[in-house]
Amino acid sequence: MPQFDNSYARLPDQFYSRVEPDPVPSPEIILFNTELAQMLGVSDWAERPDILTGNTLPEGAEPIAQVYAAHQFGGWVPRLGDGRAIMLGEVVTDQGRFDIQLKGAGRTPYSRNGDGRNWLGPVLREYIVSEFMAAMDVPTTRALAATATGAKVQREQAYPGGVITRVAASHIRVGTFQYFAARSDTEAVKQLVDHVRMRHFAGAVGTIGVYEAIVAAQAKLIAKWMGLGFVHGVMNTDNMAVSGETIDYGPCAFIDGYAANAVYSSIDRNGRYAFDQQSNIAGWNLAQLGSSLVLLLAEELGSQETAVEVLTQTLNAFPALFQAEWQAVFCAKLGISTPQDGDVELAQELLNLMDKERADFTNVFAGLGTQVARDEFVDRDAFDQWHAKWQTRLKDEANSAQLMAQSNPKLIPRTHRLEQAIQAAVAGDFAPAKRLARVLSTPTHLDETDTDLTRPPLAHEVVPNTFCGT
Repeated sequence: MPQFDNSYARLPDQFYSRVEPDPVPSPEIILFNTELAQMLGVSDWAERPDILTGNTLPEGAEPIAQVYAAHQFGGWVPRLGDGRAIMLGEVVTDQGRFDIQLKGAGRTPYSRNGDGRNWLGPVLREYIVSEFMAAMDVPTTRALAATATGAKVQREQAYPGGVITRVAASHIRVGTFQYFAARSDTEAVKQLVDHVRMRHFAGAVGTIGVYEAIVAAQAKLIAKWMGLGFVHGVMNTDNMAVSGETIDYGPCAFIDGYAANAVYSSIDRNGRYAFDQQSNIAGWNLAQLGSSLVLLLAEELGSQETAVEVLTQTLNAFPALFQAEWQAVFCAKLGISTPQDGDVELAQELLNLMDKERADFTNVFAGLGTQVARDEFVDRDAFDQWHAKWQTRLKDEANSAQLMAQSNPKLIPRTHRLEQAIQAAVAGDFAPAKRLARVLSTPTHLDETDTDLTRPPLAHEVVPNTFCGT
C-alpha cells in the first residue's frame, strides 16, 4: 500500500480545487512501469487500471487540481490551472516524496472550454519520452502507466482516449508563484516558498536561498536538454517546474539533422522556444519568478530596492551557471572528464560542422571515433581536421570511452518513430509503442535487433511539426 501524505492539499484552499476524476468506461493498461511502481509501493496497481484512470481512488488519496497563472509565448494569462490533470496525492518513499497525478482524468474548474481528457497520442509520447529522459539522468517527471480509457476523445477527429499516470517531485511551477504574486498575496507566496524549500531545497536559507537553488537547478536542466538535442517546444512559465524537472511533454521533439535554431512545435510560429533559445527563455522565466518574490523578499531585507538588487544579482549568475553546465555536458559527450580552456570551442566547432551539413546529432556523437560519425559528413576533410584535434585532446583523458558511452545515447525517441507507434496504437496495435518503451529504457545499449531504430527519418517519414494534443 502506498503511504500518502498530502502536504500540498494541506495548504489553504486558494492553492487548488478539490475535484474527483470522471469515470471512464473500459480502462486497459498499455504500459506499466514496474521499477517505478516498486519504488512508490504501488506494484499491485499493475492489475488496477481502475485506479490508473481514476475510476477508483486509492486509500489516502485527496484528489486536487492546482491553480496557477502563466506567461504563454510572452503574453500574460492571469488564471490557469490543471485543466486535464488531477493529483491523487503525495506518496512518501525511502527516496523522497512524490506526487502521483492522473493526466487526462476529466474536467476541473480550470478546464475552460476543454474536455479534460487526453487521447492516446500525447499519453504514449509522454510515457516514452519521459522515461528515456530519466534513463539519461535528466531531471524529469516520470511515467507510471499509460492507460486506455475505452472512450473516444474529439480533437480534429475522434481518437481513443488515454490517461497517463505521472509522477513528479512536485508539480509547482513558476506560474504558481506568479498567480499569487499578481494578486499581491505575499502570505501565499511565503507559504509557497516554504513549501518548495521543504520539498526540494532543505538547505536553502531564506527566500533568496530558494531562488538561488531554483536558478542553479534550471541551469543544470537546460544544459542536459541541449546535450540530447531536446527541444521542449512550449517553455511557458506554467511549463517550468521549480524543482528543476522537465515537465509537460507536449510538442517536444529531438533533433535529427542538427540545426541550432530547430523548431518543431506547431504553435511556436516565431521560434521563441527554438533549440538555441532555450537557455535564454529559461533566464526570462526565472526573471518572472524573481519578480514574483520581490514583495516577500522586501519584507525580509527591509526594502524593495534591496530585494530587487539581490534578486537581480542572483538572476545575473544564470548565464555563467548554464555555460559551466553546458561545458560539462558536452565535454562528457566528447569523452573529456576534466574540462580545460579550449574545450568549449572544440565542442562548438563540431556543432558548427554538423549544423552546416545537417548531420544527425545523435549518430555523430554516438559514433565518434568510428566511421559512423565520419559518414554523416559530406566535407570529410573538415571533419577529419576536427577529429585530429579531438584525438590530440583525448590523450590527456584516461576513461574517455566509458564516459562517452554513458553520455551519448545510441537511441533517442525519434519523432517519426513515435508517430508510427502512435498511429499503430490508434489502430489497436500497441506493439510498436511497447517496443520503443522497452529499448529506450536503456538508450546507451543497442541490441542488433534494434539497429533500425537508429536510422534518421527518410524524406517521406519526416514529421516537421509536433502538437500539444489539447
